[in-house]
Amino acid sequence: MNTPDSFNLTFDSRQFRNALGSFATGVAVVACVAEDGTPLASTVSSFNSVSLDPPLVLFSLANSALSLQSWLDARHYTVSVLHADQAALSNRFARAGEDKWRDVCPVRGPVTDLPLLPNALAWFECAAYGQHEGGDHTIMVGRVLSFRTRMQSDDQPLVFFKGRYRKLARESEALPVDDGLYLHAW
Repeated sequence: MNTPDSFNLTFDSRQFRNALGSFATGVAVVACVAEDGTPLASTVSSFNSVSLDPPLVLFSLANSALSLQSWLDARHYTVSVLHADQAALSNRFARAGEDKWRDVCPVRGPVTDLPLLPNALAWFECAAYGQHEGGDHTIMVGRVLSFRTRMQSDDQPLVFFKGRYRKLARESEALPVDDGLYLHAW
């Protein structure tokens, strides 16, 4: 069996982060409302599915986040999966301590009335389901209460790869017929 010549056996956090950046991810903005009524939001690339039955999703937040306690106390939150044209919103919601919602007219979730970003590719409203220690992050698991997706044929996700936003190449040929195999272990 062949093995790569230069496995990194010493642990350097910058090199580890660079290696993780080799996995392309989508970008989402998660939102909740603090007990005092302040709307909170954060950009995440850690959003993914957990379970179809019950319908569960997760994302993680840095334990150093100024608003972490408000997130831990939140009973509901939303997820907006960003469109390729929403990099500026991703950057805005990735920063700490500013009025992130200034000049943004959010869509309100029909179940929770929490804010969702307009023109996103998909929206999820969630009830807090579980929180788990994950090193320097907390893993937030939510039970999906409602969801919606855009139905435009030219939709493209905002993708993050090797420290930069990327766009997918346009399809040059038709997709193969669904063969029933799933990559999500569902």
